[in-house]
Amino acid sequence: MNIRTTVAEKPAQKRAAPETFEEDDGVPGEGPLWQRLAGLRLGEGPHRRVLGWVILTLAVALGAFQIYITVSYAMDARQQRLAHLVLVLALGFIIVPASKKPWGRSAAMVVVDCAFILASIVVCLYPILFQAQLARRAGAYETLDWVMGLVLCVVLLEVTRRTVGWFMSVLVLLFMFYAWAGPWFPGVFRHRGATIERLSTHVYLGTDGILGFTLGVVVTFVFIFILFGAMLQKSGGGNFFIGLAFALTGKSRGGPAKGAVLGSALMGSVSGSAIGNVATTGPFTIPMMKKVGYKSHDAAGIEAAASTGGQVLPPIMGAGAFLIAERTGIPYADIVKVSIIPALMYFASVYIFVSLLARKHNIGGMKADQLPKVRDVMRSGWHFLAPLVLLVTLLLNYVPPARAGMYALLALFIVSMLRVGSRMSLTDLGEVFVIAAKNTIPVSAACAIAGVIVGVVGMTGLGLVISELLITAFAGNLLLTLIMVALASLILGVGLPVTASYVVIIILAGPALEGLGLALIVTHLIVYWLSQDSNVTPPVALAAFVGAGIAAAPPMRSALSAWKFAKGLYLIPLLMAYSALMLQGTWIEVAIATITGMVALFAASVGLEGYMLSRVRWYWRVALGFAAAFVLIAPEWSGWIGNALDPAVFVWGGTLISLAIMGLLWLQRDRGDGRSLPNPVSAAITLPA
Repeated sequence: MNIRTTVAEKPAQKRAAPETFEEDDGVPGEGPLWQRLAGLRLGEGPHRRVLGWVILTLAVALGAFQIYITVSYAMDARQQRLAHLVLVLALGFIIVPASKKPWGRSAAMVVVDCAFILASIVVCLYPILFQAQLARRAGAYETLDWVMGLVLCVVLLEVTRRTVGWFMSVLVLLFMFYAWAGPWFPGVFRHRGATIERLSTHVYLGTDGILGFTLGVVVTFVFIFILFGAMLQKSGGGNFFIGLAFALTGKSRGGPAKGAVLGSALMGSVSGSAIGNVATTGPFTIPMMKKVGYKSHDAAGIEAAASTGGQVLPPIMGAGAFLIAERTGIPYADIVKVSIIPALMYFASVYIFVSLLARKHNIGGMKADQLPKVRDVMRSGWHFLAPLVLLVTLLLNYVPPARAGMYALLALFIVSMLRVGSRMSLTDLGEVFVIAAKNTIPVSAACAIAGVIVGVVGMTGLGLVISELLITAFAGNLLLTLIMVALASLILGVGLPVTASYVVIIILAGPALEGLGLALIVTHLIVYWLSQDSNVTPPVALAAFVGAGIAAAPPMRSALSAWKFAKGLYLIPLLMAYSALMLQGTWIEVAIATITGMVALFAASVGLEGYMLSRVRWYWRVALGFAAAFVLIAPEWSGWIGNALDPAVFVWGGTLISLAIMGLLWLQRDRGDGRSLPNPVSAAITLPA
């Protein structure tokens, strides 16, 4: 793998090097992507070519439709969502087989899939064709109305099982059962119940259901940014970002891992998908990390943790940030502004872990002749920065996200076509639409089926019940409530993607957090951050498992490594809740929260890794853990002693203790003879000459 490959290469050269990471779309075989997808579905038969063209046609139709409604606003919201949904469902049943086993690709299942596609078309067209009649009989729907809703639920459950996993389909069925069986539940969970007819029409034709705000966010905002990421990938922009990251960090200790952190931050900030980011950048960064000495499971964990950070780093931040804006009414620009500092702190914490690991295992950097020069990388790919600068500028100036994304997409297309190295052919442009459609299927399926959960919670009042229980059970203690929300997120993360996990938790636990005094935007961002743990936390760590496959590493060891490197996902939300980190104060208070928070993150990293400049004894690790906790949850410490001390005392006390211990560790650093910091008493009395 040659890191000197740049986006300035001629197209023929770029395609002659299949190991260049942005060309790896994860679909084996030769030929255009749509034909490879058809081959995976049908095999090498006579119908493969026909199915390939069907996939391309539907993908282009989906992309063209999304661009049209972004530019024209010519359809109402319900019609937009139905049109989007029918295209996504059709593509889902065509591309994703019912099973990875042979029967899932059998001729009989092709017939079943065709029936699912036909049913999808009928139930999505029904509300459009009979919109006036349905409006007149609202609240007194006929048999055909609720039957259509039931069919759509079945179709969605199946496509969700295929693209997201069985866990989410089962979870939705459990919520539907709760809505129906309400009178048989005990205590506060009892409600009057809903008939199948009422439940079906509520989630099918109601404002809070399948066609509600969760799917609307994908249709209105998310797809354009998925398309933007696909075009960036296909035009070579990813190669530019990774090349720039390695040029800046490659020669330092543990350089490839630092390059992976920086490159994944740059890519993830515009791709908005942790798993996609690992699959895209991992084939390039992971072998480089292994080459300089990182263990395979650590290389996979570093890439997974860094890629996960892309979902919380502006400007795009995945689908969740758009859901936050839609649900809260807070302008997307304001969400971006308050997210910048925590996201940078997260990547700083991953960078710290990488540096500590490099020192611990004496991992060096790469040789100068193995790395590109910054000026060469910038000369070949500087034009990729223009669309990103435009996107950030528009978002911060409160241009609607969909419009901002559309302008950035147009700018990316123009700058890509102006230079030979990034110019795309018609085949490349077709693959851009297919990549975008393929990446949209699980997001749209998850958001559509999550609408059923939203509808059930609204119908039964379950959200208010859960919130009241959380507040009552923990006597109004914010820390215990946050811990419970984190555990709930971890459990849901076993089977739910990030977006779905966020939706479920925010409607159940969000009111409880707000009731404990957290600001609306802080509540939603804390839940969104905690929802990311499904990517990096065992036993199901999706991004880590993808990295493990690339690194040929044990999946569970890779997941444990990713969990350690991504500890900022748990620690930084505490700073959000207990400090002015989210711009909830003067600039001096925000600066203090940022500086003391970074010291706490550094102390926690050293304590967890057990190494700084040399091995750290267990008692210093414990001391660093307590010092970090003083900073992270200072108001809680103050409350535990009856508010006798101001929380600032714990913030500054924890910061000074952390700095003092790390200063002693620096003075007593290993000089090559194996010595490290002695016991606390001798360290306090005698310092080295």
